[in-house]
Amino acid sequence: MCICERVRECEVRSVIRAGARCEDSVGQACGAGTGCGSCIDRIYDLIDEENADTLVSMGA
Repeated sequence: MCICERVRECEVRSVIRAGARCEDSVGQACGAGTGCGSCIDRIYDLIDEENADTLVSMGA
């Protein structure tokens, strides 16, 4: 997922599930998106996906 910092998608999903809600907080938690920035769009997508999954599981 993030080649510069060697972060896998599952790691990004984990930090989002743990409370990261923006690309900056993901970067602080695992380093993804802090290098060249080419994975930022994917990070945004994962944040949206994980938030949607959370809302569905909460019955919203």
